[in-house]
Amino acid sequence: MFDIEFAHYAWLVLLLLGAGAAWITNLVAMPGNWIMLGFAALFVWALPSSAEQIGWNTVGVLTALAALGEVLEFSAGAAGAAKQGASRRAVALALVGTVVGSVMGLIVGLPVPLIGPLLGALAGGAAGAYAGAYLGEMWKGNTPEHGASVGRGALVGRLLGTAGKLLVGIVMIGTIAVHGFS
Repeated sequence: MFDIEFAHYAWLVLLLLGAGAAWITNLVAMPGNWIMLGFAALFVWALPSSAEQIGWNTVGVLTALAALGEVLEFSAGAAGAAKQGASRRAVALALVGTVVGSVMGLIVGLPVPLIGPLLGALAGGAAGAYAGAYLGEMWKGNTPEHGASVGRGALVGRLLGTAGKLLVGIVMIGTIAVHGFS
């Protein structure tokens, strides 16, 4: 019995480490919460003897949480731009700018160990949202002032959306830990 219990906790610790790494990818506009969900589903599938702690019901809860995180991230970013009167083009380009800016920020932050890429990706994603929204409004023929206003809305919305998604990710990790160690 000790071997099965030890294996459960060893795999659980690996699951939590993987979940933490997946959580960090949320900063670079990656689907970190969904990756976390995938790790948890793999854990349940591979270790059916652990179903009393982490089972398919837990995976269902994690699915709902991951979906909530995506809704928060998308709606906050879009709402921030839309509140300033953004066009659909500006919203779409803000999303593209977020991804491109996150990757560029990650690369720029590489020289600073550990925290540099994370902060770079976060700042780059916000700057990319601003630039994309601004360019979308300029392409549409609006004034630079309007473009800047929409860009600021996209930037703030992106930061708030990322914060919401990160918070949901922490709740997901907590859910895994509580169910796994119970």
